[in-house]
Amino acid sequence: MIKRIFLLFLATATLPAIERKAIFPEGATPGGPYSPGVLVGDFLYVAGQGGQTPQAALDRIRLIVQAAGLTMEHVVYSQVYIHQSMPIETIDKAWKEYFPTNPPARAVAGIFRMPTDSQVQINAVAVRDLGMKRQTKGGVLAAGRFYLEAHYGKTAHEAMSKLGDSLKASGMSFENMVMVHPWLTSAINTGEMNKEYARHFEYGNTPARATINMTHLPGGASIAFTGVAIRDLSQRRAVRPKNMPPSPTASPCVWAADTLFCSSKAGFIPGPNGGIYADSVEDQVRQSLRNLLDNLEEAGLDFSHGVASLVHLDNIDDFAKMNSVYSKYFTGTAPARTTVGPLKPIENRTRNQNNQAPRLEEIAIIAVK
Repeated sequence: MIKRIFLLFLATATLPAIERKAIFPEGATPGGPYSPGVLVGDFLYVAGQGGQTPQAALDRIRLIVQAAGLTMEHVVYSQVYIHQSMPIETIDKAWKEYFPTNPPARAVAGIFRMPTDSQVQINAVAVRDLGMKRQTKGGVLAAGRFYLEAHYGKTAHEAMSKLGDSLKASGMSFENMVMVHPWLTSAINTGEMNKEYARHFEYGNTPARATINMTHLPGGASIAFTGVAIRDLSQRRAVRPKNMPPSPTASPCVWAADTLFCSSKAGFIPGPNGGIYADSVEDQVRQSLRNLLDNLEEAGLDFSHGVASLVHLDNIDDFAKMNSVYSKYFTGTAPARTTVGPLKPIENRTRNQNNQAPRLEEIAIIAVK
């Protein structure tokens, strides 16, 4: 383990910065401070594209992919967020139209609201070289990474078992995971999920994680796990700033070769007496980005290395307020970004008995050296 970490440290320390290129199809007008697509290294990261139908969202994704010189067959992974009124069959039908062969790994979840009141929002990752893409059980292998489709279950044990089976079928294990997205409905207790989750990972060396509570999941599932693994363990290393103690459920960030996957951060003040004390979404976004910067700096990076981000808002009506702060931190080639409002907004935003404010936002980021 020590030798593997040392070798990865040397590799990441000596790698030259990889050129990143913002992809703007003709006529594209992003609804915020983000790039429609970012092409860097072996991958293209596509921002969440909204629409009233999945076809509208996928048309926008196709324009971005084509502007990067690729095709829809190059897409290896996609997260699909649908309004609670949209049946999964609508997504399935569109998927067959746009991905008739060699489809990407897919994760679908139902949420409360999206920017511009879209009915669906879809993001994507594509690989530059189609020869590096291979479908396998439970996901798609691409350029040394394994993008896992959503593995659904009624219990955390069932969903984790399915995830483990897919990893095993590709010659990997939970140890290879670098990023996990647990998606939960109200039928799952987070504490119980964490107990099951922690059993599968080494303490302090867990994957990065972005947990979202959803309105519903396909097929009446209560929980789902999706994410990314790296085939070569010598290229994997967890990163933890000094102000964050080891965790049984999430590493702040994890290297996968030249790419750093960072857990979602809320606007909390770290430490033994920490918590969320900012009442406004603007101040919480500032603190979230400060927390993310701690992680990036520990890895020798900063916000200029960001290529993709995921923002959860308690209330989509706070979208403009969030953007006003977010835009000050990402200049130059802004990351591709997906923004969603997973649940019905909190009605009472007053502080609790411990004088802590409710969580109004959360941000995760992917960066490339």
